[in-house]
Amino acid sequence: MKDELAYVLITPYSLIKSRTGGIIGRLLSLGDLELVGARMYAPSNEFVDRYCATIEAQDMEPHLKRAFINYINDYFRRDNRFGISNRTMLMLFQGPNAVKSLKQDVIGSVDYMRGDTVRGTYGDYLKGRDGEVEYFEPAVLTAPDEETNKKQLALLAEYAQSDGGVLEHVVKFQEGEKPETTLVIIKPENFLKHSSLPGNIIDLFSRGGLFVVGAKLLHMDVARAETFYLPVKEVLRERLKPSLAKKIGEALSPALNFSVGNEIVNKLADDLKDSNAQYEFDCIVEYMTGINPSSVKNPKNKGKPGTAKCLALLYYGVGAVEKIRRILGATDPLKAADATVRSIYGYDLMRNAAHASDSAEHAERERKIVGLWDEVGQCEEKDLIEAYLAGRL
Repeated sequence: MKDELAYVLITPYSLIKSRTGGIIGRLLSLGDLELVGARMYAPSNEFVDRYCATIEAQDMEPHLKRAFINYINDYFRRDNRFGISNRTMLMLFQGPNAVKSLKQDVIGSVDYMRGDTVRGTYGDYLKGRDGEVEYFEPAVLTAPDEETNKKQLALLAEYAQSDGGVLEHVVKFQEGEKPETTLVIIKPENFLKHSSLPGNIIDLFSRGGLFVVGAKLLHMDVARAETFYLPVKEVLRERLKPSLAKKIGEALSPALNFSVGNEIVNKLADDLKDSNAQYEFDCIVEYMTGINPSSVKNPKNKGKPGTAKCLALLYYGVGAVEKIRRILGATDPLKAADATVRSIYGYDLMRNAAHASDSAEHAERERKIVGLWDEVGQCEEKDLIEAYLAGRL
């Protein structure tokens, strides 16, 4: 069976209520589809009008059709009647029979009130005795069938650059407040199998009370990873020297049958610290990309997407850098404070669940490297959707 591309839009209300992590956890763990894209949108009125038209054309019970259209008009417009941020997160999934599988097995029906689906847990559908819908929250939007899916994917591609991307401009703060943006990367070990781990980590970050204003699925290439982690390489030379000296001493003494003095060991460590730092640096790059950089002989191939998967998110708000770093915890999971991301989900110094920028300046540099700085240039989600609609996937 040929793979389908299906989508989910996490509703603005779900984002504001910090249900994002829980919903993502369900989306990633309940089905066997592959997450292949993510992007933030702030829909324009034109997009909302055209999206509602695709719902109007569906074969759906009139009261449900009316509920969906009213909901989208109430929450998805930039000047909506509740005065809330209309940020919505797009997630793209690929796999056999993806549209039906996502809708039936993962998201569920809006009027099904049991907690084994996304809507069963995070949605609400309450009718009065007169049969009219009194309260409606679908938690996410998705397509009910492949025909509608293609129409709505085409809209998402068409408006990907005008309505989507980095959304700092759609979140308002009180006069005098100075918000900042920081970058978080959910690391590859969380995507090695279908699980709720990425969502669980995002749920912990929600304790910062910040706004998600950017999202991108990364298959980081070697060139980008080497640039991203270059400052770490400089630190590794001296930071790893004591442990290198210890290893040298422990290895030489048994081999030579006599004790090697500290002066000689330290000199050898000094001579070898660059090679050791390069080795550890290559391990980091391989971990983040899935490709051993030493195996890439042609420099042009360093720009090819890696096999490892990460999810990059931008968090926006007052004190965002400090809040996220506090929730993240120390680099070493064994030293991280209780209830932090790394203390709960980290394995070791490298596989420590997530990365977060340690300053606003470093966040700017890192955002530019991963492609979450501005809206100039290629939009990978738009390209992916258009390739699917053209039959090139």
